[in-house]
Amino acid sequence: MSAVEKPSSPGALKAEAIQPGHPADTEGQEPRLRIYFLPNLMTAGNLLCGFVALTKIVEADVNAANFNSVIRHALFFILLACIFDLLDGRLARWGGHESPFGREFDSLADLISFGAAPAFLVHRIVLRDTFAQYQEIGWFIASIYLMCGALRLARFNCLAAQSGSGGDKEFLGFPVPAAAGLVASLTLFLMWLEDREFPRGTWRYVLPGILLFLSVMMVSKVKYPSFKTLDLSARSPFTKLVCAVLFVGVLLILRERILPLVLPVIFTAYLVYGFVRPRISRRVRQEIESLDEGDVTEETR
Repeated sequence: MSAVEKPSSPGALKAEAIQPGHPADTEGQEPRLRIYFLPNLMTAGNLLCGFVALTKIVEADVNAANFNSVIRHALFFILLACIFDLLDGRLARWGGHESPFGREFDSLADLISFGAAPAFLVHRIVLRDTFAQYQEIGWFIASIYLMCGALRLARFNCLAAQSGSGGDKEFLGFPVPAAAGLVASLTLFLMWLEDREFPRGTWRYVLPGILLFLSVMMVSKVKYPSFKTLDLSARSPFTKLVCAVLFVGVLLILRERILPLVLPVIFTAYLVYGFVRPRISRRVRQEIESLDEGDVTEETR
């Protein structure tokens, strides 16, 4: 048998199987994970808020005098988790520290804060009483939202791993944090109505219908802007800056009076925008969704 025909030794086969750049190309070294402190710290804050929200929801006693207060604390932590979720992605992009580990960790945290917590919330304050004789129906409705949220996050991670998927500019399906924010803000609004002794009627029973609609929207193919191209460090026109400062100031001063009204409007507007977005001109869409240096230069000349 010639040298060409001679079978390779096990060592040679091993050497041929390992390509340059493979995690095992350096013998004795394990693959290294890129874990960045600040973005993952924000994700941990998101996860902590989701856990505290779940704890508050479970502890809330419908017959206790402080039931509404405990639920409000849970809603606060769900909305605070939305802020942490916004910050972790922004910090990762500003520092160029986006990584597969951060994406997976963020999805796991989102499933708790924006999947399980809102499902528990609606089941606790509406579904359990609505289907008192058939508890399984209430569990099933809440689980649909949770499962659709998990499917939405899994699909997002798969698309983000593919090059050229467009995940940096738009989301496929309604984002899970926005869905949770809409559920939490609408619950806060309904409680605000109850505190002012508005006719209670059957408004609270709208929440299960909204939960099912959001479940469908999360796994739909409706596209939503991610606003990841919005550069907050760019110079903004003076008028826009003044309006933004005044808006934030009014929210801080009158938060207890206007937040239950403003937050549902913001999240609902984002939900509706996905339907009207394909019908508006490209120029108007770009003005709404992004602000790059070219736009600033044109406006400030």
